[in-house]
Amino acid sequence: MPLESEILIIGGGLAGLTAALHLNKLGLNVTLIEKNTYPHHKVCGEYISNEVLPYLSWLNLNLKDLWPASITNLQFTSSSDKSVTTTLPLGGWGLSRYALDDFLYRSAINRGVNIFQDTVVNINYLDNQFIIETAAGKAFTANHVVGAYGKRASIDVKLERKFISKKSEYLAVKAHYTSDFPDNLVSLNNFKGGYCGISKVENDVLNICYLADYESFKKHKNIAAYQENVLYKNQYLKNIFEKSEMIFDAPLTISQISFDAKEPVFNHILMIGDTAGLIHPLCGNGMAMAIHSGKILSELLNKYFKGEISSRIELEKKYTANWKSIFRTRLKTGRLLTSLLRNETLENFAMNSLSRMPFVLNKLIKYTHGQPIPISR
Repeated sequence: MPLESEILIIGGGLAGLTAALHLNKLGLNVTLIEKNTYPHHKVCGEYISNEVLPYLSWLNLNLKDLWPASITNLQFTSSSDKSVTTTLPLGGWGLSRYALDDFLYRSAINRGVNIFQDTVVNINYLDNQFIIETAAGKAFTANHVVGAYGKRASIDVKLERKFISKKSEYLAVKAHYTSDFPDNLVSLNNFKGGYCGISKVENDVLNICYLADYESFKKHKNIAAYQENVLYKNQYLKNIFEKSEMIFDAPLTISQISFDAKEPVFNHILMIGDTAGLIHPLCGNGMAMAIHSGKILSELLNKYFKGEISSRIELEKKYTANWKSIFRTRLKTGRLLTSLLRNETLENFAMNSLSRMPFVLNKLIKYTHGQPIPISR
C-alpha cells in the first residue's frame, strides 16, 4: 500500500527542511524525501542575510551552537582592480551547508517529520491527489506536493518544465580553505565571464564559490588553469587564492545552472527555493530567499487546511501572487546586474560610479534583500 501524507516535500535542502519544520509545528502531517544522506557539502555561497533570524527564532532553531561567522561588511571588486566597501544594512552570517542542512535535518527528525532517503522518479496528479514513485520502488500518496529539489533535477525533465530544455551557459565551483581573510566581510569579485563570492563560515573556514561562463571555462585544461588564467586577472582574487590553502581534496562543481524564469506552481506542484526561481549569486541572497519561500508556502497551506482558502486553485493563485510580489524584483535586479557587469565598458562605468557614490551600492543591496521576515501569529 502507498504511504499516505497530507503534504509531501521533495528535497531536503534549506527550503524543504524549513517548510517541513514549519508545517510540523502547525500540526500537519509532513513527509520529506531527500536523495542524499546528511551531512553533505553543496555548491553554495554560504552567506545568509539576517532577515531570516526572526523566522528561525519562531521555529525554535538556535544556530549559535554552530558558531556561524558574523558578517557586517560587503566588498565589491572588479577585474579593473577597483574596489568598493560598504556596511550591510542588515548584516548576515556565514554557515556551511554541511553544518546547516544537517542541523535542520536532525531538528526535523527529532520533531517527528517523516524523512526518507530516496529519489523521486515520477509524480502523477489524478483525481485531486498525487501519486509519487521513487527509485527504490516505494509509492506515496499526498494531497499536496512541494518541489524543493534544487536548481534542476531529472524530475524537471519528466515534468517538461520550460527552462530544462534550454542549455545553460553557467557552471559553479566551490571549495573551503584556510586563510586569514577578515571574519566580518563578504567579498564579491567580478572577473571576465563570472564572479566569485568569498566569506568565512564556522570554524574559521573560508568559503570560496564562483560562477563561471562555461564556454570560457572549457577552453582550459582544468579548474586550476582556469583560475590562474581568468580569475587571477582580478588582482584581489589572485591575492586571496595564493594566500589560501584548500581543505577539500578537490573543488565541488555543478553545471547547467539556469537563471531563466521558472514557475512557482507547475502541474499543481508547489515550488519553493531554487526550484521556484534562482537568484544570481552576485546578489548574495539565495539562502535567505529559500528559507523565506518555505515560510510563505507553509502559511498558505495552513490557511488551506483551516478552511480560510477554499480550493486548490485559490491556494495556487495566492502562492504565485505572493511569491512574485516578494521575489520577482530581486530576481530581475540580479539578472540586470549580471548583464551589466559582463560588459567591460559598463563594469568600469559602474565601478567608477560606485567609487564616487557608495550609497548607490546600499540601494542595490536593498533591491536584492528583504526586510526582517515578519511572523504571522
